[in-house]
Amino acid sequence: MDWNELLQPDLILEGSILQLTPNVLRQYQIKGLVLDVDETLVPIKAAEASPELQQWVAHTRTVAEMWLVSNNLSDTRIGSIARSLNLPYICGAVKPSRRKLRQALAAMELPVEQVAMVGDRLFTDVLAGNRLGMFTILVEPFVTPGEAVRSYPIRNFEVVLSQVMGISLPAKKQKLDN
Repeated sequence: MDWNELLQPDLILEGSILQLTPNVLRQYQIKGLVLDVDETLVPIKAAEASPELQQWVAHTRTVAEMWLVSNNLSDTRIGSIARSLNLPYICGAVKPSRRKLRQALAAMELPVEQVAMVGDRLFTDVLAGNRLGMFTILVEPFVTPGEAVRSYPIRNFEVVLSQVMGISLPAKKQKLDN
């Protein structure tokens, strides 16, 4: 697999993870989700999930099993977020390493092609998911306005670098209907 394939998400959401609906999951035959936490589900300093995210999880769990898999080392913080969503979690994943993702996949007992890796970063979330043969979904980062200036440059650099490498991110971006 070359870099273009490894960094190319299968689906790019125009907006936050809240745009990922059960209908979209059914359309792609996704029955499991491995979810990044920081800036995918919550702003980087949040200690619990928002009511909107809690509603999204409650609605989404009717069609897909979910695990949180974060590179963050804070078991206290990631555990608090996981408990606010009533979801199992793994922290210290060191993505793009595949080891912790394999643990979540094994716990779900689903074929890898029926599980999506959802995250906001190409060089961690998408790369890790693609290395395992998972369906990969790139979402826009969920950041608070004060954090946006500091947070977006890393992702913007990844997007520019990937485009220089020939990866067609805008071409696959989709605005989804509920």
